[in-house]
Amino acid sequence: MNAKMKEFMGDKFLADCEMFADILLQYNKTHNISGVKNHQEVIENIIDSIYPIKSLNIENIKTAVDVGSGAGFPGLVLAMYLPMIEFTLFEPILKKSAFLHLAKSRLKLKNVKVVSDRIEKSRYFPADLITSRAVSDTKMLIKLTKNFITPSSIMLLYKGSDVEHELSGIKNYDIIKNKKIKYLILKDLHDL
Repeated sequence: MNAKMKEFMGDKFLADCEMFADILLQYNKTHNISGVKNHQEVIENIIDSIYPIKSLNIENIKTAVDVGSGAGFPGLVLAMYLPMIEFTLFEPILKKSAFLHLAKSRLKLKNVKVVSDRIEKSRYFPADLITSRAVSDTKMLIKLTKNFITPSSIMLLYKGSDVEHELSGIKNYDIIKNKKIKYLILKDLHDL
């Protein structure tokens, strides 16, 4: 296991990451759901998924939704890292949602529910944390998740270098940078 991973979490998380990497790489050979090609690339995506968590106050987060969970970055990885939070992963592409079900089962993740549908077609419930990576622009994600947003909800979006172009008219946000990724943290979403 990568030495950088050890700074983030204990033995159970590290073991889960190893198993997750094996499951994803095996599944990806047949179904091509992710661009990751090897173990190191999976580990890098895991680190990228959990990197911004240190910037959040997670004590008040009980429920989370991940929009377009794909191969599990960040939603499934965050669920492994934060077992005290209930995660609902929305993934409408069936081969990807099948992978999420498989990984959830093999990793014995009791805090994960996989919904094989688009988030806007699903039953709404209050979410303390809303995450997404490479799904849509910021304003569209806010619109798609508006019925999940409460006055205390936080949105954590995994973005690229041009995220600033998506923020006109949006207030109360932070941007954290790590390599090529910019993590956008939005609060006071009910005012948008």
